[in-house]
Amino acid sequence: MAYTKDLRKQNDAPLGKIEIAPEVIGVIAGLAASEIDNVAYMQGGFATEMREKFSGAVNYRKGVKVELTEEGILIELYCSVLFGATIPLVAQNIQDAVRDTIFNMTGLNVLEINVHIVGVQFEKTETLSFDDFEL
Repeated sequence: MAYTKDLRKQNDAPLGKIEIAPEVIGVIAGLAASEIDNVAYMQGGFATEMREKFSGAVNYRKGVKVELTEEGILIELYCSVLFGATIPLVAQNIQDAVRDTIFNMTGLNVLEINVHIVGVQFEKTETLSFDDFEL
């Protein structure tokens, strides 16, 4: 199911229609969410993670579920945040960015954006090897 929008001139004569696939909305939402400060990464399923590791291709819809209903667009986002981030603020920034980006790029209003924080990314610690020590 694609989301359609009529194009009308000033006299309301239709010029045609635009169909936007849910996959496109998912890519837009995923990119907008991943650009927010303190978002460590988007969380995909096991199959998505394995496919990405073996193919080397980046899946920009990772961690995004889009549902088109009669009432509007519903979006579910699954992401991890950096340790120390204020989670409610990060989630609000994600919702604002996704809503604004989808509206600016497609002209469509999003009915609901649910943000699921599924993990916390800690800073990487320095690893030591035996070569670092003089024995």
